[in-house]
Amino acid sequence: MRITCLLAALLWLTLTPARADFTVGLSAYDGGDYGTAVQQWLPLAQAGDPDAQIALAGLYMQGFGVARDPAIAVQWYRRAAQQGAAMAQLNLGDLYRRGVGVKRDLVTAYAWLHLAAESGQPWAQKQRASLNSQLTQAQITTALTLAPRLSSMR
Repeated sequence: MRITCLLAALLWLTLTPARADFTVGLSAYDGGDYGTAVQQWLPLAQAGDPDAQIALAGLYMQGFGVARDPAIAVQWYRRAAQQGAAMAQLNLGDLYRRGVGVKRDLVTAYAWLHLAAESGQPWAQKQRASLNSQLTQAQITTALTLAPRLSSMR
């Protein structure tokens, strides 16, 4: 579901040469040719393209075209999230909340969800609100202090 929403949102991006490569990967993904999607998106992701990083992370989460590896997905999501990509911040928050690919950490989850929520991600706003009842006020304060540091770590 999240990957479908992500890929639909990425269709709205304007085309540049890198976008053209991304679009080739997207067409391959839509056609079930995940290996080609990886071949198109990996160089873009390595070059710092946050959309390609998010897409590649999704492939690692699902095991499409690559061995399923949530820990590698977390690395790609983190690279995009640190560039301000709200979708990546949302996904990282969710992974920390559930302990998938990382050790479960509700404070870090709250911090990533806060960043995504502040960017206008409605699902992040809901997830962050649901964590309010699971954290103490001190933990929330810690998360809010942590959030800007997470987004600037490169």
